[in-house]
Amino acid sequence: MRIVTVRRISQAFFFVLFMWFCVVSSLGTGWMQLRGWPVSWFLELDPLNALGTILTTGTLYSGLVWALATVALTVLLGRFFCGWVCPFGAIHHFVGFAGRRGKGVSAKIAGNRYRSGQSVKYYILFVLLAGASGSLAASAIRAALGGRIGFWILVGAAVAIGVAAAAAAGTAGKARKARGVVLILLGAWVAVAFFFSVDRMIAASLQTGLLDPIPLVYRSVNLFLLPLADSTAQRVFAGQRYYDGAWAIGALFLAAVLLNLIIPRFYCRFVCPLGALFGVLGRYALWRIGRRDGECVQCLVCEAHCEGACEPSGSVRIPECVLCMNCLHDCGHDSIAYRTAPSEAGEVAAPDLTRRGVVVTLASGVVAAPMMRLGGIAARNWNPEVIRPPGALAESEFLTRCIKCGQCMRVCPTNIIHPAGFEAGMEGVWTPILNYRVGTSGCQLNCVACGHICPTAAIRPISLDEKLGRNAYVGAGRIRMGTAFVDRGRCLPWAMDRPCIVCQETCPVSPKAIFVRKVYSTVHGGAFRVKKADALTVELLEADLQPGRLATGDYFVKLPGDTEETLRRISENTRTGVAVGADKPFAPIPPPGTPLELQVRLQLPQIDPERCTGCGVCEHECPVSGRRAIRVTAENESRERNHSLLLRRTSK
Repeated sequence: MRIVTVRRISQAFFFVLFMWFCVVSSLGTGWMQLRGWPVSWFLELDPLNALGTILTTGTLYSGLVWALATVALTVLLGRFFCGWVCPFGAIHHFVGFAGRRGKGVSAKIAGNRYRSGQSVKYYILFVLLAGASGSLAASAIRAALGGRIGFWILVGAAVAIGVAAAAAAGTAGKARKARGVVLILLGAWVAVAFFFSVDRMIAASLQTGLLDPIPLVYRSVNLFLLPLADSTAQRVFAGQRYYDGAWAIGALFLAAVLLNLIIPRFYCRFVCPLGALFGVLGRYALWRIGRRDGECVQCLVCEAHCEGACEPSGSVRIPECVLCMNCLHDCGHDSIAYRTAPSEAGEVAAPDLTRRGVVVTLASGVVAAPMMRLGGIAARNWNPEVIRPPGALAESEFLTRCIKCGQCMRVCPTNIIHPAGFEAGMEGVWTPILNYRVGTSGCQLNCVACGHICPTAAIRPISLDEKLGRNAYVGAGRIRMGTAFVDRGRCLPWAMDRPCIVCQETCPVSPKAIFVRKVYSTVHGGAFRVKKADALTVELLEADLQPGRLATGDYFVKLPGDTEETLRRISENTRTGVAVGADKPFAPIPPPGTPLELQVRLQLPQIDPERCTGCGVCEHECPVSGRRAIRVTAENESRERNHSLLLRRTSK
């Protein structure tokens, strides 16, 4: 079997497996729903996810250990993941292949030529990793400044090596230039730490998920493609799934895919930070594509279908080769091989990077995180509209772990977890927030799925006992996502004298967090006068009532001297009169001219913040359309002590 056929089988297998994982990332009892499948496996294979979380947190989450296998195979085989495993790469490969059909060999060769812009993905990688490394570097500097004697030696060595490397960089090649730049930056960074509180200036921000192809394709399939596909069939979910801002996710996905019609594998060549990381890891791979010893006729046919534009006919650009193996198949002279020996025509082991570009991108990445946090969105200027799922870490920690993959949004059975826009700040774009107006209900008391599917523990896995404050967690109490507040200007009983206790009836906690205060209020403009009456009915003077409107069981007739216990419930009404129940007839019958009031019994909802968990069922079920009359905000959430509902006194 030809190697290209094997590669296609591999791509098809992993793509189908990926799509299956996305489909079954749905909570339920059907056979097409979650049944213990490793649905986040592709995310765990991604070394950029692992590296990013290591830099931001200093730890490696257990599931991401799979990334070590990817790294080891890349060092051994080269960028095999891009050409053989990556589901997003398979999409690009297929669309690019379809776009080239019908074109001549010369046009295909021209489309696959190497372009200097392919180095952009390395700068993107540097920006993302520099932004993620801020807190780790600051912690190291803080520890060193703690009084270790060897720190002065570290400073001197870093500065001396940096200066020496800079002096040698002009003649020692690009690799040494890059090392020199990094060492100079390190020396400058350490020197600045003596004069400024670097640990306060620098913050870590995990933004790799914005452009990392694995979180990107998970997010696009989960929140864009599958909801579109399931909107008519509804085989997985009973109703339509909605996601706020899905249009932007879909637009990015379609743009990345359709650009393959212009340049094959456009995203892989110019944007993909994971591909850049593989290019760095695989530059000295044991096995690589290269020219055999012998004379090449320079027909360039090997470049007609080269997916990485690595120029196999000449000096092969090792970091750009995605191991599509098309050159081996196309070469009719057996001049190209995949072997351990270097290419006889030479190799380009490093990308086309400039010293200035490396400095600018690294500095930009380090500065980006503190710049984004100057608005205080993760501190005192936090947005109470940003409600995180149960089990989410404190906001600053959450932003160092969330890779914006959308897995928690897909698995949520009530469709209330949505990708954030700018309400969570620049750092929080496409991170999960709760929207109780969309979906089928609020956060269900017996559901902890989002924390168990999160691949980086940004939403930590919790048990039902912890969520509900039972057994060993009685002392800690229930996990609170926020607190519900009644908008008295929109609430039917408070603002419009209309009976409604939907929020109190649907509150799922026990004892209920919503209680009511019963009052009686006069309606229809005040008192009427009796025109005529009998034991069960009374006709009113100058009345213009809506027939049947008062027969809900909440409206009463009040005569002079009546108390709450003696009020008579209205059982029916016409435009000019009312009837009361037979259990409390009029006795004595009121004579004509007697003043009479029509009253409504209102149950005014009140919130007990000690019991409210912010589950949002009340907000979802509120009958007031548009802006609900009861709404949940993040005040009093468990994950942030500084978000308590009441201000705490500070000790002197």
